[in-house]
Amino acid sequence: MSDTEYMQIALGEAKKAFDKNEVPVGAIVVLQNKIIAKAYNQVELLNDSTAHAEILALTSAYQFLGSKYLPEATLYVTLEPCLMCSGALYWSKIGRIVFGAYDDKNSYRRSTGDKNPFHPKTEIQGGVLENECSQLMKSFFSQLRK
Repeated sequence: MSDTEYMQIALGEAKKAFDKNEVPVGAIVVLQNKIIAKAYNQVELLNDSTAHAEILALTSAYQFLGSKYLPEATLYVTLEPCLMCSGALYWSKIGRIVFGAYDDKNSYRRSTGDKNPFHPKTEIQGGVLENECSQLMKSFFSQLRK
């Protein structure tokens, strides 16, 4: 499958969050062309500010593999990771991060600037299905303001 196809699956997770009145972020972890974890934001449901899609997907992947590192895996997430998630991703040693929408307001770049907070071997790619991911976020926040 392509990055676009995997991101569509992550977007499906984000839509689950949207339907549950959570900030619509979805994530999947792929290893050797197999999805080993899926998650979406559950901050409100769990009453836990750390229950971001990335964190939940990492935890699920660790449990699936029985390992605390993911150097051969790829995380697909619909929104550029925040600083907290970037720290978790650093420690996971994940091989690749692919995200959809850029987040100038809350992403890791707001705190780190040009410095890479991820593991030195982690590859990062942004903008995959950017319009679709961004539109879902805009729809969610527009709906909140009504």
